[in-house]
Amino acid sequence: MKKTPYILAFLPILFLIALLSVNVILYGDDVLGGSNQLALLFSGALAAIIGIKFGVKWKTIIEGISESIKSVAPAIIILLLIGALAGTWLLSGIVPAMIYYGLQILSPEIFLFACCIICAIVSLATGSSWSTIATIGIALLGIGQVLGLSTGLIGGAIISGAYFGDKMSPLSDTTNLAPAMVGTDLFTHIRYMMHTTIPSFAITLIIFFTIGFTFDTSTSENIDELLQAISNSFTVSVWLFLVPVLVIVLIIKKTPAIPALLAGTLLGGVFAIIFQPELIKQIANTDTLSFSAAYSTVINAMGSDISITTENEMISNLLSTSGMAGMLNTIWLIICAMVFSGAMEATGLLRRVAEPIIKYADSTGSLIATTAGTCIFFNITASDQYISIVVPGRMFADTYKEKGLAPENLSRTLEDSGTVTSVLIPWNTCGATQSAILGVATFAYLPFCFFNLISPLMTIAYGYLGIKIKKLKA
Repeated sequence: MKKTPYILAFLPILFLIALLSVNVILYGDDVLGGSNQLALLFSGALAAIIGIKFGVKWKTIIEGISESIKSVAPAIIILLLIGALAGTWLLSGIVPAMIYYGLQILSPEIFLFACCIICAIVSLATGSSWSTIATIGIALLGIGQVLGLSTGLIGGAIISGAYFGDKMSPLSDTTNLAPAMVGTDLFTHIRYMMHTTIPSFAITLIIFFTIGFTFDTSTSENIDELLQAISNSFTVSVWLFLVPVLVIVLIIKKTPAIPALLAGTLLGGVFAIIFQPELIKQIANTDTLSFSAAYSTVINAMGSDISITTENEMISNLLSTSGMAGMLNTIWLIICAMVFSGAMEATGLLRRVAEPIIKYADSTGSLIATTAGTCIFFNITASDQYISIVVPGRMFADTYKEKGLAPENLSRTLEDSGTVTSVLIPWNTCGATQSAILGVATFAYLPFCFFNLISPLMTIAYGYLGIKIKKLKA
């Protein structure tokens, strides 16, 4: 196989960036309706053409694409289950109950700060930013909207907290993956991450605390009216919290995300029948709670659109979800992203693009900065969080050893840059997923994901300043 010229290896990425830019101009907020998906497919096709021209077999490219799509199969199943869970948790009154009690506890001044802390604790306990955002995050988004805060700002607080907890949890897949890629152990990796992660999170909390006390609360509606609208439409009870508590316990007990979310979805359906029979009869347009009425209403909540109408317009706007069907555009985007990244990897173009990058890493600071930049680059081009950890981990492992740096320097940088920035890219699996779950555009929450933005800058600063840079023992 002939070596691909660097400019040709980089051409599919330039082509993708150009198409994505055109799509933003032409389609605006509707870029996930198909334009970005096709941009990824066209760019993947260009990568395949270049690969074939330089000796890569078509069979190799298809196998690479297949493996790439296979790697996100669990994420696709999780996305579908999250859509279904959102439906049954709305119908059962779980999310409305969270909003109901949350409105009585959280004031606008401390909301963003508390939101970040709550998501961090739940994510730390479960090891999953996705599960945290899909459960607690959705409820917090509703509370924040009622308090008059913008969805982008709330989304930033939710994601900042969730990704801090995910990054620091020994139960997290990325927290286990990063040290495994570079040859250090899990708890050494976590202890070493504390040096950069805790200051980044502390700064984030200070920013959210400051914003809270400078925020104009005059736009928030009368809380009593909102509470009344919820209680008139739902049977609100603390017993409803048994379902989210059970899901969190299952994940803490290391139950895989798919069965845990399935259990939460099914229990949500059961609780809907127990606690909200009047609501089910109203939606089914029947006078009696028959098996067919209960079954069809719960199934419809899982699979398609459901909206609850109350006497308050703001609450009515919050109480709607699209079930599994609402996740299909995101799944479409993820599959197309994996076609692109699979073609780029199978043709060797990703590896070729990365080769010159290592040459610029001559000092400790520049090596860490280059590693961080490479992680972000792969999050943008390969559209997958795991690739942004695995590929740079393999690329730089020997370089760190040659420079006498302990492997935990590399594993920390992979997490500080790869794990946390994935959610900031609209076509990355993480960015597409969290945007779909919250119903907030990626670029709307991106400026407020302070933790995710600060983390790579923090690790680069530590590298150049020589702070907490562990050397290999002679």
